[in-house]
Amino acid sequence: MHLSALNLYGQGILVSAALVLFTSFVMLAQTRIQPLIYAFAWQGALLSVTTALVALVSGHSHLYISALLTFGLKALLIPWMLYRMARRLHIQREVETVSHPSLIMLAGAVLVVFCYYVALPVAQLSTLVTRNTIAVSMATVLLGMLLMITRRAAVAQVIGFMSIENGLFFAAVASTYGMPMIVELGVAFDVLVAAVLFGIFFFQIRASIDSLDIDRLNRLSEKAE
Repeated sequence: MHLSALNLYGQGILVSAALVLFTSFVMLAQTRIQPLIYAFAWQGALLSVTTALVALVSGHSHLYISALLTFGLKALLIPWMLYRMARRLHIQREVETVSHPSLIMLAGAVLVVFCYYVALPVAQLSTLVTRNTIAVSMATVLLGMLLMITRRAAVAQVIGFMSIENGLFFAAVASTYGMPMIVELGVAFDVLVAAVLFGIFFFQIRASIDSLDIDRLNRLSEKAE
């Protein structure tokens, strides 16, 4: 479906989806924790905007609740918790050394092209307005995985995990116009509990080895063996 064939709200959905994908690349390029948290917050805000637009186009009123829940949880509460935790651990301004950043960004671009290729048959057969965003949701998941693989800091890996959840939520909104409300509430609660538990683990790890570098944890595990 060409962009000109969509109405204004359909075009807004595609633009918001493109911005969600752009924030994934922004997170992939960041080497400091504080800008990484800000980019994650923007991704949550854009995800809530996209959900609200889908609700407007599809007429599914429960998606408005999902949009408000997404904004409050993923754009405000969880980023605030991560930022507060980073400040208490004094790591908000630490610079993480990333090996071959240009190759990582190139790998991200390859993953996006792969997702569009895989989702092309689905987009051609689907009758939903959001069919063109399925590839974006898949790419968001894979870029979140790439972020977890290429980062050594535990906080960055947690943000990558949360970004994967954003991609899965976006896939549910794009492909089926949302999950049942009880399922969405359960997932939101699980994500919030996971963020709290990650924070507790971070403080315990920092108190034990005075670092949140995953490589140091691996070296400790090798020495224990």
